[in-house]
Amino acid sequence: MTVPDSSGPMPASPTLDILERLAAVIDSRRPAAGGDPSTSYVARLLHKGPDGFLKKVGEEATEVVMACKDADHGAPREKIVNEVADLWFHCMVALAHYGLSPRDVAAELARREGMSGIEEKALRKAQAREAAGD
Repeated sequence: MTVPDSSGPMPASPTLDILERLAAVIDSRRPAAGGDPSTSYVARLLHKGPDGFLKKVGEEATEVVMACKDADHGAPREKIVNEVADLWFHCMVALAHYGLSPRDVAAELARREGMSGIEEKALRKAQAREAAGD
């Protein structure tokens, strides 16, 4: 998979700003940057490696699904926001582990903007077939 080049200018936005600030905090808590697993949740997750933080990504994704289903039956929709925030946070820990950032994700979303979801999925499948044939 090719990661889009995020070195070019991307318009600032309050949403991207908070994600970038959070990414900087996460990056500062990496064990390689001196993060202490005994005092930092992020350092502890990263110290455990992918098995640790990816398990949390899966758990949080499931909790998003459950919050949405509960909202369909009258539960507060704010629970969806809380669970998505947890999911995004744990996804950002994964991004940090792999040397990626919210800006990389934003660049990919910008690349897809205006493209039909069906068209985009077909393009990804074609690219995967082409890569497999190399």
